[in-house]
Amino acid sequence: MRYNPFAMARKKAPEDLSVEELRRLLVEKRRGARKERLDVYRRTGRVVAVAPDLPAMSTQQSAPVIDTAEGNESTAEQATANPRRKMMDRLLLGVEVIAVLGLFAVLVNGMGLLRTLNNEVADAITLETIAPTPLVMAVVLPSGHTPPDANGNTAPNDAEIPEHLRPMVQSLANIPLPTPAPNQAVRLQIPVLNVDAPIIQGDGWEQLKKGVGQYIGSAAPGEDGNVVLSAHDDVYGEIFRYLDRLAPGDQVVVYTQQRQYTYIVDRTVIVEPTAVEVMASTGSPTVTLISCYPYLVNNKRIVVFARLQN
Repeated sequence: MRYNPFAMARKKAPEDLSVEELRRLLVEKRRGARKERLDVYRRTGRVVAVAPDLPAMSTQQSAPVIDTAEGNESTAEQATANPRRKMMDRLLLGVEVIAVLGLFAVLVNGMGLLRTLNNEVADAITLETIAPTPLVMAVVLPSGHTPPDANGNTAPNDAEIPEHLRPMVQSLANIPLPTPAPNQAVRLQIPVLNVDAPIIQGDGWEQLKKGVGQYIGSAAPGEDGNVVLSAHDDVYGEIFRYLDRLAPGDQVVVYTQQRQYTYIVDRTVIVEPTAVEVMASTGSPTVTLISCYPYLVNNKRIVVFARLQN
């Protein structure tokens, strides 16, 4: 029969045991408690594999014993908790992705609604477009001058300009000329009067020395609006000398660098030098010819209206 020091130690009273025997009894007690917990874990399925018990310690050699039951229990709990944690992490990630997609959809939808709202507001406040009528800035009709003397000398007729408006006339003389463009008028022909003259941009005193002047700001040939052309009748070539001979149905041809436009005379009127309303814009393509009248008197203006031939 094998000698068992632990059994012998149990039979002794505690006060008769040595320190070494007490330590061994304590180790044995802990090992027994550990086995009981492992048996419980096996029965409940909380542990699938357990390391074999340590061999019994000999009476000749002792080593520190570490109770690993608590560690095994924690490992088992972690093994059970890890799948749950992974599942929870995936669920949270899915929720975050859905939230980001939802926010993006809200932003896109909001931008679309804002654009639609802006369009509706713009449509609501848009007023009916009305073709603007350019302001006639002229104070008196162009081409005015004093009757030439015996030597043919003449000068601008400042007397026909109201005194309080003369500073305005002087300021209008400094209006810059438009940049040359292919649609600008460049030549005028009136077949019935044998008129064939260049058209100059601007109708000031210096421009009318060179030919027919077009009022700055008036329409281009062929376009809706009024092409206002002026020339002298008794000086600088007398280009509009016989303007009063034009009759309804006569042709007035205006050229650009690209093509020609034929206008048909509609009517002729004699007006005061201040009747600047004849230079106003029109709703259809029109040419207005202006010159001093009568010949060598020049105290009025002759105005001929012609409309674009269809």
